This record gives sequence, C-alpha cells and structure tokens, in this order.
Amino acid sequence: MASLRYLPGVATLELDAGRCNGCTLCTQVCPHDVFALENKKARIRDLDACMECGACERNCPTGAIRVRSGVGCASGILTGWLRRSEPICDCGEDTTYNNSSCC
Repeated sequence: MASLRYLPGVATLELDAGRCNGCTLCTQVCPHDVFALENKKARIRDLDACMECGACERNCPTGAIRVRSGVGCASGILTGWLRRSEPICDCGEDTTYNNSSCC
C-alpha cells in the first residue's frame, strides 16, 4: 500500500510545547508517526501526515495537544488512492463525489 498523506496544510493539530511533560504518549499512539521527541519535549515532526484521529489529544495528560478530531480528509484520501487519483473532497472545487464529511 502506498504511503497515505493528508492534504497539505489543512491539519488542525496544534502542540503547546510549554505544556508538554515529555511523557512520549503522543509518539506511542500516533498511527502516522507525526510526533518526535526533542530535548525531552514533543514536537510535530510531520503535520501533513496527521489524519486527525484524536488519539494524541485523548492520551496527552497535560492537555498540550489539540486537534479537531474526526475523519479529516481520510475518506477522501482513501477514495482517491483506491481510484488511483488525487484525494477527493468537497473542500476544493471538485464536488463530484459530494463527500460532505470531509474537511
């Protein structure tokens, strides 16, 4: 399976490094390796890999992570991948598939 990517620059993920205690839970629960630990603090390594599943926010004991969880554009990415095309979401001009749960 090809590496699936989120649409560039649209992920809602935010990290308040000042609140991070370095527990590494975000690095453990993230299915797309979005986070890295640097100087005993989490950092966002690859924002566009975030699929907004919310696992990081739900597991962060200090509330340092915020994300508007849901499916994000994951369904559009999967549909595009299965059809061997670009991601299909209604957040752009292409409304062919009327995927209103996306973005």
